[in-house]
Amino acid sequence: MKELLYLEVPTPEIGTVRSWLQTQFAPRQGQTQPTPDGLRIHLGGKPSETGPLPPCLSIVTWAVQRTTYLKVFRWTETALPHETQLVQQLQQEIRTAFPPQYPQLPPFDPSQESIFSALKAAFPKTVTYFQRMPNGQADLERVYWWEKRWYDHVRHPQTPRQIIFRAGEATPSKPDPLPPRADGFDLIYIGGALGVLHAAVMAQPGEDSAEIERLPFGRMNREWNISRAEFQGLIDLGLFSEAEFEALISREYQDGFNKFFDANNPAIAKAPVLHTPTVLNIAIDSEALLKCCGEKLRRAGGTIWDETEFDWAEVSETSVTVYGQRRNTQEAVVAQGRLLVDAMGTASPIAWQLNQGRAFDSVCPTVGACISGGFEPEVWDSTYGDVLFSHGDISRGRQLIWELFPGKDDELTVYLFHYHQVNAENPGSLLTMYEDFFHILPEYRRCNLDQLTWRKPTFGYIPGHFSISRDDRQVAFDRLVAIGDAASLQSPLVFTGFGSLIRNLPRLTELLHVALTHDLLKAHHLNQVRSFQSNVAVTWLFSKGMMVPTGAALSPERINSMLNTFFGILAGEPPEVAERFIKDRATWTEFNRMALTAATHNPSMLLWIFELAGLQDLFRWMLTYLNYTLQTFLSWLLSGLTIWLPQNRSWLESFSPSLWLRLLALNYHFTYGMGQPPTSSPLHLQTLDTLISTPPPVPERPNPTKVTTG
Repeated sequence: MKELLYLEVPTPEIGTVRSWLQTQFAPRQGQTQPTPDGLRIHLGGKPSETGPLPPCLSIVTWAVQRTTYLKVFRWTETALPHETQLVQQLQQEIRTAFPPQYPQLPPFDPSQESIFSALKAAFPKTVTYFQRMPNGQADLERVYWWEKRWYDHVRHPQTPRQIIFRAGEATPSKPDPLPPRADGFDLIYIGGALGVLHAAVMAQPGEDSAEIERLPFGRMNREWNISRAEFQGLIDLGLFSEAEFEALISREYQDGFNKFFDANNPAIAKAPVLHTPTVLNIAIDSEALLKCCGEKLRRAGGTIWDETEFDWAEVSETSVTVYGQRRNTQEAVVAQGRLLVDAMGTASPIAWQLNQGRAFDSVCPTVGACISGGFEPEVWDSTYGDVLFSHGDISRGRQLIWELFPGKDDELTVYLFHYHQVNAENPGSLLTMYEDFFHILPEYRRCNLDQLTWRKPTFGYIPGHFSISRDDRQVAFDRLVAIGDAASLQSPLVFTGFGSLIRNLPRLTELLHVALTHDLLKAHHLNQVRSFQSNVAVTWLFSKGMMVPTGAALSPERINSMLNTFFGILAGEPPEVAERFIKDRATWTEFNRMALTAATHNPSMLLWIFELAGLQDLFRWMLTYLNYTLQTFLSWLLSGLTIWLPQNRSWLESFSPSLWLRLLALNYHFTYGMGQPPTSSPLHLQTLDTLISTPPPVPERPNPTKVTTG
C-alpha cells in the first residue's frame, strides 16, 4: 500500500465531504464503491499483474480540529494505470467544491439584543460556555469589540482614522462646557495593562502620571507567565520587593514541553520533546499584579480613570491634551500633560495613524480560558506546562497551536492561537477561534466541557512587524510614544507584549526619564525610546513560515514538519542554548549555527520557506539579516561604550542632553537590542533613584496640579 495524496478539505462537515465523494465525484477511469470512510475506485487488472492486493485506489476521510482530512492510497506495490490523472482530478474538483470560507462578523446592536442572542446562531458553543463565566456577557462583548475594531483596521488600511491632531488643525468637537484642566501630568497613559505597569515604574523617580483605561481597572483578558530571572528586572528597578513577587506567584511548574504533531511528517521532520523548564514557568496572578501597580501608582500621586473611552488628543508645542468620556455616564474627561504614552495594544488607532495603516504585518489571533476543576487526575499533571504544542496539521488555513500553564491550586490557563498574515479578505477571527476552542479542547486534553469550571476567557490579537532595522517603524509623534504591542517592533515566537516590555523595561524607563528630564519630547527624540531587538527581528522569517497564505492550499503537514525540524535541533542543543533562543537571547553565532544545521539536516526547509514567504519577503529578510550582521559587528566594535558612558555621564548630559539621549539609546541598542543585556558595570543596574539623585539642571515647568473632569 502506498500513500499518493494527503490534503485538507477546509470544512468541519465531514458528512458533506463523504456524500460529495460518493454521489458527485465521477472519476474518469474505473468503477466506484462507497465505503464507510470515503470511496474506493477499482481500476481492473489481473492479480498476476498487480500482486495479491486488489488494483484499486482507496480514498479515506477523517475529521479532527473541526476540519476534514483526506488521503488516497494505492492497493498495489506498483503504479496503476491513470492513477496520477485520477489523483489530480480529485484534487482539483474537491478544492473547487470546498473552497476556503472566511468568517464574517454578525451584526450586533446592544440596544436591540444581547450579545448572546446576536451570536448564538453562528457560534453556539461560544455562547453556551461564555454564559457559564462570571462576567461572560461583558467579556463576549469585548471579544466582539476587539474583532470588529481589528476587522475595520485591516479592511480599511489606507484610511486610518485621525485621532492625533496638531494644535491649529481641524479637530473633533470639544465638550461643551469644557471641563477645567491644567498642565498637571508628566505622563498620560492610555491602556491599563502594560500601561499601569510602566506608569508604576516611572512613578518611582517622581514622574506624575495619569492612566486612562477602557475597562474596570484590574480586569485582564490574558494571563501572564514569566521566569524568575526576567521578573528580577522589576525587583532591580525597585517596583517590587522579593516578598511582593512571591505573593504574586500563582504557580511555579517544574518543566515546560514543546512538541508538534508529526504523525504525517517525513522521518527527517520528526522530533523529540523539547524541554524548557525555565521558560514561562512562573504563572503570575495578573489581576493582583495590576492592582498592586495601581496602588503604587496612586501612592506616588498618580491618577487612574477606568471605564473611560479615549477619543482623541491634541498636541501643542508645550503639552498634549487628551479627550475622552466615561463609558457609563458619557461625561467628558479632559487631561493635559507633557507626554502621552500609547499602551492600547494591537487595536491602537494611534499606531495605525502613525504608520499610515501598516501597523502590523502579521498577527496571532489568540483565545483561551482560565479553568478550575473538572479535569480527571490522569489527564494532566499540573506541575508541568505546554509552552508550544500542536495535536493536528493545518486546519482551515491555520496551524493551530496550544499553550497550557498551571495556575493557582487546580487552575489551568489554556490558549489556542495561530500565526496569520494580515489580509483584508481574511483578517483573522477571534470568535471563530473560540468556536474551535470549545469544540476541540477535548481532543487536546480529554475532558467533558460541562464538568469544567470556567473562570474567565483570555483573548487578544498579538501583532508582529517584519522589521528590517530599528528605524523601520514609527513609534512616536511629538509628545507621544508607544510601548508594548502598540509598538509591535518584531514578530513574536513565544514572547509578546508583556514579555518584551519586562525584558526591556530598564531600557525604556531610563530613556524616557532622560527625555522627560530635558524636555526632549519631539518625535525624533522619542523614536529612540523603543524596545527593538535585532536578534528578534531576524526571526520573523520563522513566524512567516508558520502562516498559511490566504487562499493557499499547502500540504497539511508542512508547518508541523518545519517546526519539528527546528525544535528537534534545539532539543539537541545544550539546555541553555535552547532557553536563550526561546527567550529571545540567541546570539548571532548561535542563530547562524542553528539555521545552517536546519538547512543541512532537512534541505527541503529552504524550498518550503520560499513557497511560504515568496521572493519579495525573502529579499526583505536578507536585508534584515545583513542589518543584524552589521549591528553585531558594531556592537563588538563599540563594546566599550557600556563602560565609558557611566564614567562620562555628568559632563555629557550637561553639555548636550540630546547627544546623551542618543548615545544612551545607542548603547542600549547594542546590548538589550542584541538580546544581550550587559553584565558588568551596566547603566541599567543603577536604579532610577540613583540616576536622578544628582540630576543636571532641568527646564522649569509649571507646578503640577490635578486635572478635573466634567
